[in-house]
Amino acid sequence: MNGSRIAAVGHYQPARVLTNEDLAGMVDTSDEWIMSRVGIRTRHIAGPDEPVDELAGHAAAKALAAAGLTPGDIDLVLVATSTAVDRSPNMAARVAARLGIPSPAAMDVNVVCAGFTHALATADHAVRAGASGRALVIGADKMSEVTDWSDRTTCVLVGDGAGAAVVEASEDAGVGPVLWGSVPEMGHAVRIEGTPPRFAQEGQSVYRWATTQLPPIARKACERAGLAPEDLAAVVLHQANLRIIEPLAEKLGAVNAVVARDVCESGNTSAASIPLAFSKLVEQGAISTGDPVLLFGFGGNLSYAGQVVRCP
Repeated sequence: MNGSRIAAVGHYQPARVLTNEDLAGMVDTSDEWIMSRVGIRTRHIAGPDEPVDELAGHAAAKALAAAGLTPGDIDLVLVATSTAVDRSPNMAARVAARLGIPSPAAMDVNVVCAGFTHALATADHAVRAGASGRALVIGADKMSEVTDWSDRTTCVLVGDGAGAAVVEASEDAGVGPVLWGSVPEMGHAVRIEGTPPRFAQEGQSVYRWATTQLPPIARKACERAGLAPEDLAAVVLHQANLRIIEPLAEKLGAVNAVVARDVCESGNTSAASIPLAFSKLVEQGAISTGDPVLLFGFGGNLSYAGQVVRCP
């Protein structure tokens, strides 16, 4: 086998939906204020009895079922998250135990909003190197748990959820080469820190960086896959907010692509946002098997990672 491919995807969101009208009763905001600034209408919020590994487990189970596989077919579990409460056991081990996956390598990847695309690249490398036969790659975050719900600049943004992909060996490269990096000296622009940990960001700095510095990097990710942006069938960017997604997609030049806008109904779910939005496009039939799709994560640490994948 010369490469890897995504065999199937799945996603999960908590049942509770928090609307802009609900938020207007909690902080000084309004539907008009939120829509004009970030384009988010609703977000899903997990309850106190719904930990991150439960969200991740539901999404992973759906991906396994879609691939026609059992837990015993998986030998590597990677969970991208930045909202794990405990240091050990890690989230990947908890998900593996929840699903009954026997003796997998189990690792967490904390690159915040770019976590899933980093984890996907890691799985691709492991499969191509022969270190893994089939990997389960999950992005899951419970941002509601690290949010100050009295701060209208951040609480309007966040949501909870999970998305997952099964990655397996393939004769063709269904997962393209990753382009990744960071601006560590600007890592303070997006933070989850303190006791208790709280999400904070320098919104204008993140906006300028995302809309000016990232478009050429995203184009280079396409080049590494041997494609031009106009060849893409879909673009799934980190669902930060609509005011970042739309200009970034426009500057990328993917004129024929479906652009994921799941942020409008899910909010910013951090590491979950890309697999969640991607899985929904697949489920809705908006893209077809074999279509080239750019996945591009960015955010915390001012990190980024992107690759072109083929739709399962």
